[in-house]
Amino acid sequence: MLKKYIVLASIFLVSGLFAQNVEFDKANFKDDKDGLKTAKDNLKTGDDFYAQGPGFYRDAITPYEAANKFNPNNADLNYKLGECYLASMFKYKALPYLEKAIKLNPSLDPYIHFLLGKAYHLDMQFDKAVSEYGQYQRTVMNGSDPYVVQEIMMRLEQCANGKKLVANPIRVFVDNMGDNINTEYNEYGAVISADESVLVFTARRPNSTGGKIDPQLNENFEDIYISYKQPDGSWSKSKNIGEPINSNDHDANSGISNDGQRFAIYLGKSNGGDLYESKLTGDIWSKPESMGKNINTKDYHESSACYSPDGNILYFVSDKPGGAGDHDIYMSKLDEKGNWGDAVNLGNVINTQYSEEGVYMHPDGKTLYFSSQGHSSMGGFDIFKSVYNEKTKVWSKPENLGYPVNTTDDDVFFVISASGRHGYYTSMGTDSRGLRDLYVVTFLGEEKQVVLNNEDNLLASVAAPIKEVVVAPVVEVKEAQLTILKGVITDALTTKVLEAEVEIVDNQANVVIATFKSNSATGKYLVSLPAGKNYGIAVKKEGYLFHSENFDIPSTAAFQTVEKDVELKGLKVGSKIVLKNIFFDLDKATLRPESTAELNRLIKLMADVPTLKIELSGHTDSQGSDTYNQALSEKRAKAVVDYLTNAGVSAGRLVSAGYGETQPISTNETKEGRQLNRRTEFKVLSL
Repeated sequence: MLKKYIVLASIFLVSGLFAQNVEFDKANFKDDKDGLKTAKDNLKTGDDFYAQGPGFYRDAITPYEAANKFNPNNADLNYKLGECYLASMFKYKALPYLEKAIKLNPSLDPYIHFLLGKAYHLDMQFDKAVSEYGQYQRTVMNGSDPYVVQEIMMRLEQCANGKKLVANPIRVFVDNMGDNINTEYNEYGAVISADESVLVFTARRPNSTGGKIDPQLNENFEDIYISYKQPDGSWSKSKNIGEPINSNDHDANSGISNDGQRFAIYLGKSNGGDLYESKLTGDIWSKPESMGKNINTKDYHESSACYSPDGNILYFVSDKPGGAGDHDIYMSKLDEKGNWGDAVNLGNVINTQYSEEGVYMHPDGKTLYFSSQGHSSMGGFDIFKSVYNEKTKVWSKPENLGYPVNTTDDDVFFVISASGRHGYYTSMGTDSRGLRDLYVVTFLGEEKQVVLNNEDNLLASVAAPIKEVVVAPVVEVKEAQLTILKGVITDALTTKVLEAEVEIVDNQANVVIATFKSNSATGKYLVSLPAGKNYGIAVKKEGYLFHSENFDIPSTAAFQTVEKDVELKGLKVGSKIVLKNIFFDLDKATLRPESTAELNRLIKLMADVPTLKIELSGHTDSQGSDTYNQALSEKRAKAVVDYLTNAGVSAGRLVSAGYGETQPISTNETKEGRQLNRRTEFKVLSL
């Protein structure tokens, strides 16, 4: 439809191959002096806007269009209209004006070849774009500005990339996010929580906090808006997130943590634009605070950022000196004091001599999405992904996400769901509500192939072969190897929601991966668990027994979402919990190393409550003889007690008990039930 519009517009605008340039003077419009005066007034108004620079080009379009309606055959006006449209949200309208301008006057400023090349490039007429870029290249190759030469070379390479990508499109649905999100104004830069329950984005709407107009861009100031996923899958009506996040200056969202409780924000008030952070306590966001001198630099532009899944690494974009190009991607780690450490450039596998922007780390903790003008971009910024190899400490060669997600225009600020099925980004589609809108991309995977004339049927009769359509197996969309664990933490007795500490441990390495808190107003928590590890999850709060969960996720596991509500039991006589991260060798009472973190939690509890006396009990399933099960359960309980006493816990505070198969908590008829019955428990005997 876009190309058809341009072709029709070209036919309408070009009156013939030999159209003559017509100036706005009396000799050419003797019979319409009033019309000429009005047209010249419009031309002057447009020129006044044009002279103020690209930020005002879109304001020049309306008066220029009025003048062009009166005299459509002026080369200079068509030139300016084309240039103004290229700087607007309606770039595709530039092509017919530029084509006509050069036909009316082939001796126009050589720069028109560059503009016409851009217009053909945007319309995916790559061969014509290369021709126009080439003509302009010959006029500047010996010039003194190396940046102009570099841009031409970049654009020629992008055209070559574009031809390849358009010839092999990927299978996706791209849908406008609708009226609850998009308006007639600019919406862009969406970020989502890991479970896709929260959407935060930036918009330039008249109701922005402070209601200011940016004098350079000639647009409303930026504010941050928020929307929530509804039970039916729709998004709630977006609303201004309000103070203290939004201020009288530019406020743009940058990155949100997996659980939606930490928020990286771009503020334009000083130093060329810096990164700040706000935290959610209950339902109240804190006043944004600077991320510090290791992130923000004086007089340089820190434009966007994102968190690693555990929140301990910040990936961010800056144009500070020392990078590979204009804007580069850096990383900084959180230190023990909660401050961001020295920034480290991600290196030339990721960063190019051009600009990188819009960084986003997938919840799997290893797949980085970002936009770049370099690599194999087909035009402007394209979206790429690179995967970090933990063993080699190397990023993979960035891979272009492909057409039509990527286009010949700028494609920036792409984020993708934890499952890998949905992406969110900004575009200017034919169904746009006005200017830039937010769209959702659904990845469909490879096309299911249809097999014709299978071998058996061909052999059946050479003279009269039988044709049968055989449908190939369903092609599955490759989803992330990741588990999203989420739920609500409450008091087991009162059901009141609790703010509790959630600790995630790599049991095999005996390393705490992350520590965070559930929301104080909702009790909600969320964590992403990349496949390939044995995770111990501990939920702790003062005055309560800790609660433990175990997730041993093989490296081949598919994406899944697990909802696990946690009821914390108060520290009182009779309370008991299952120690889900105590592991023994098969049919033995030998504690495995993966048990260390859970045992240390138990030791700490005994130290924190010095009067606490507990019973540690072993339990089995019903497989095996009663005698064998009883003996094994007693030995395992004693092994735990011995570990605690060796760590300094008084033996008088510990009671060992084995119950064999006599106290099942689930059925012994299934594998899953038997696994639950094989357990170690502790019970509070006295305080």
